[in-house]
Amino acid sequence: MLQGRRINLAHAGAPALKVTGAGLLTTARVFHASAMFIVTEADAAAIRAAFDEDGELSAVVELRRRFPGITDHAKARECARTIAGWKPLPEALCPVTPLHPSKSR
Repeated sequence: MLQGRRINLAHAGAPALKVTGAGLLTTARVFHASAMFIVTEADAAAIRAAFDEDGELSAVVELRRRFPGITDHAKARECARTIAGWKPLPEALCPVTPLHPSKSR
């Protein structure tokens, strides 16, 4: 199973309501899925390695190479710093073995 982490590119303080010209509140359509992407552990490891070896700019270049849809340089820097701060995901635990196997009938 492919494991990954999500990054949200939307502004954290983006309002979900907007005021119309008549001064009434209406709900705004917010398409949050288009502002998200999933980072696999392999992507995160490559970005972390670039950050650790050559600094933030190299991590941004690696991030934008792997995710060409990120065009805003400031957001790319923010995402690269976030990903570089992640610790690798722990290894999957071994499956549970029952202490008392079920009896065959």
